[in-house]
Amino acid sequence: MAGWSRLARRSIAVVGGVAVAAGVVYKNDPQKFHADASWTSNFEPSVKWDHNWDKCEPASLVKPSKNQNSSEEKDAKDAENELKKHTATATRHLLLIRHGQYNTDGEEDSQRYLTELGRKQAEYTGQRLKDLGLSYTILLSSTMTRAKETADIIQKFFPDVPRKETDMLREGAPIPPEPPMGHWRPEKQFLQDGSRIEAAYKNLFHRADASQETDSHEIVVCHANVIRYFVCRALQFPPEAWLRIRLNHASITWITIRPSGRVSIRHLGESGFMPADKVSVV
Repeated sequence: MAGWSRLARRSIAVVGGVAVAAGVVYKNDPQKFHADASWTSNFEPSVKWDHNWDKCEPASLVKPSKNQNSSEEKDAKDAENELKKHTATATRHLLLIRHGQYNTDGEEDSQRYLTELGRKQAEYTGQRLKDLGLSYTILLSSTMTRAKETADIIQKFFPDVPRKETDMLREGAPIPPEPPMGHWRPEKQFLQDGSRIEAAYKNLFHRADASQETDSHEIVVCHANVIRYFVCRALQFPPEAWLRIRLNHASITWITIRPSGRVSIRHLGESGFMPADKVSVV
């Protein structure tokens, strides 16, 4: 087939009792990776991907031309140049780290410090991040004690990486889960925590700016509920599903945001770099 590479993937799906061949056809374009569905039926996905989820789709950032006197050729060239100015070329990698095990008997945040095991878990995670051999651009953390202490330990492995803290990443109840949780929480808590955590998501999750020339890797130390909610939102899953995900202490969740706006997960709650007897979840 002219202009197209070989059919890279093929599978057989059963839709309405009828076997349907499906796959993905990849277009030969040195400038842009492009994929089109190759379903042999009129299959429609139950949920379609929102390509402008971060409102950074280049076309949405270019102001429409109002010059009626210019030629169509000039308009087209100007529009192409404007699109190029707003088109990202770099990939952002967010490595979300859950804090280590902490003292759950503490009544106040200052008393909910890392346990001896939690500190060891943070060391394993810091070493794992170092072993990956990546160039990190920032170490961002929640302002809660257990997250700050975890970030402190990780920072020892990267003393030259800039460090920031933010209240937006503090633990909370992002949205009423479905199915419901086993214990009651007032609706007010979801309203207050949810708006803050959603704001944190919108602030942190977006494709790279067009001015960013190289891929970036950002370490974000925060909390299980926050990370679980971020995962659902980033993958455009129902956010109410956040409680169905379990994350071990000091685990790594690696999310990749491509210049096209495509989002994928490389690791979800990875903790296999720790000895089995050092792994904990609550």
